[in-house]
Amino acid sequence: MLLQQIINGIVIGSVYALTAMGATLIYGIMRILDIANAGAYVAGAYIGFYIYSSTHNLLLTFICSMVVTGMIGVLIHKFLYGPILAKPHILPIIPLITSVGLFTLTGDLVRLICGAGTKAYNADLGFSAIHLGKVVLAPEWLLVLFLTVLLFLVLWFVLNRTKMGLAWKATAEDPEIARAMGINTNSATALSYIIGYSFAAAAGMMVGMLYNSITPALGETPSYKMLAIIVLGGLGNPAGTVVAGLVIGLAETLISVYMGSFIPKDSIAFIVLILVLLIKPSGLMSKKTA
Repeated sequence: MLLQQIINGIVIGSVYALTAMGATLIYGIMRILDIANAGAYVAGAYIGFYIYSSTHNLLLTFICSMVVTGMIGVLIHKFLYGPILAKPHILPIIPLITSVGLFTLTGDLVRLICGAGTKAYNADLGFSAIHLGKVVLAPEWLLVLFLTVLLFLVLWFVLNRTKMGLAWKATAEDPEIARAMGINTNSATALSYIIGYSFAAAAGMMVGMLYNSITPALGETPSYKMLAIIVLGGLGNPAGTVVAGLVIGLAETLISVYMGSFIPKDSIAFIVLILVLLIKPSGLMSKKTA
């Protein structure tokens, strides 16, 4: 049923958008593609798994995992990216290579510490599926949709109604002028890592609950789809990232269902990216707005 597949696509697209949001915010300020954000996706899923296994409290699980992963992001910036970018005449590819190495290291550490096997969340969401005629909304889907909308509303509020959000926008627009105007650009950068890595952690937990399984390789596919989404949405554009995530989620779902295996599912994101960029090279929404 078409409506059922559209809902499926929106759910998947929401998770994609959450995963890519961190890389979008970080690119908006630092002009680097932080592939390590997909490592936060994996780390958040595993941190959430162990917290939920110990407490069986869903709210506590999400809050603790997002806070811990967000703080890890701040530390990575302070002790890794910050010193690298402070070097004079640094080549733009160096931070990218660093982020790829950090992502690989994250997966290997998770494999060594937590084991290479699959782990199941078995989360009790406390409510059952909703049936709307022939459309079925599974509890996991409802959780993903609710949390995604909530997190994006929080992001919109932070970026548009707080001083820190305005500082982020000013820094993303022109860091030099922002510093000259007395804006604390370091705090704005820290905000990118806190929000970005915590959103990736939430997305990792959602996927773990959606499919009831996590593995150390969980972030491999999101790591390259994330690149397609942030380019498609317009580099550094939070609103564009949301739209691009939904577009790719819907395209993957509908094409996979109605065209079968004729087009490999994981290649659809890049097919959509190429087609859109041929028409609009700057992406769906090139203006940096929230």
